Order: sequence, then C-alpha cells, then structure tokens
Amino acid sequence: MSNKVLEKALNEQLNAEMYSAYLYLSMSAYFSDLGLDGFANWMRVQAQEEQFHAMKFYDYINERGGRVLLSTIEGPKTEWESPLDCVKAVLEHEKHVTSLVNNLVDLAITEKDHATNIFLQWFVTEQVEEEDNVNAVLNKLRLLEGEGNGMFILDKELSTRVFNAPAE
Repeated sequence: MSNKVLEKALNEQLNAEMYSAYLYLSMSAYFSDLGLDGFANWMRVQAQEEQFHAMKFYDYINERGGRVLLSTIEGPKTEWESPLDCVKAVLEHEKHVTSLVNNLVDLAITEKDHATNIFLQWFVTEQVEEEDNVNAVLNKLRLLEGEGNGMFILDKELSTRVFNAPAE
C-alpha cells in the first residue's frame, strides 16, 4: 500500500477485530459455564462475525499491495457479574468498534484515499446493525431483569442464530 499511514491504521483495525473475536469467544465460554447455551451460541456467532471482519481487512490490505502485520492479542476479560452485565459489555465494545471504524473513515477522507473510504462504508453499515442487534438482546434482558422463565425462552431464541457470511 502506498499510504503507510492508512496501512498502519488498517492493520491496527484488523488486530482490533481479532481481539473482538477473542473477547466474544470468552463471553461464549462464560455463558456456557452458566448453562446458557443459547447465549453462548449467540456470542460464538458474534466471534465468527468478528473473524470475518478481520479477514476482510486482511484481504483488503493485501489487495492494495500492503503488508499484513499481526500483533499480540491481549487476553480478554473472563468474568462478568451477570448475563445482563456481559451483554452491556458487548454493547460498549461495539460502540468502541464503531468509533474505531469512524476514525478510519475520517483518516481515509483526510488522506484522500477514496478506495479505502468506499471499503470502510461496509463496516459503517455493519456497525449500525451490530449495535442494533445487541440493543435488542439487551432490551429483552432488561425487561426480564435476568430472571425467571423468560431467561430460558430468550436463551432458546438465541440458540437458533447461525453465522452466515455476508454477501460482498
């Protein structure tokens, strides 16, 4: 990639996406330990989506003639106070990722790299969807107050989610 500033930033985002996958896999393990297999499935699918996002960055950097540089992935948190606390953490993390994507868009515009700006628009749209999906689960959890038979119904609902790679 001729623009080394953007190449560095894209590599940082690739690594951030890999961390997100790692974090969500840790959350999946947390839910499995609680016996909430549907929540665990939902988080595992989230992890798969983040890996897909990372690979989109990986491929794009390579397509532009850049060099992919992988860095150490920090160990994620492994414990939360409750399922509600964990899903709140997912939303906060997604908001953080949204800010990272928005910063990348700003950088692509500043650097006048129109191809990268266009590439990043997919992620802008994806982040709106990601935050909306997490908010939907969070709102249901808040209504249930994390208790009662409703938790089992929600758990069953979340068990049906599968990963489908988005169309390019």
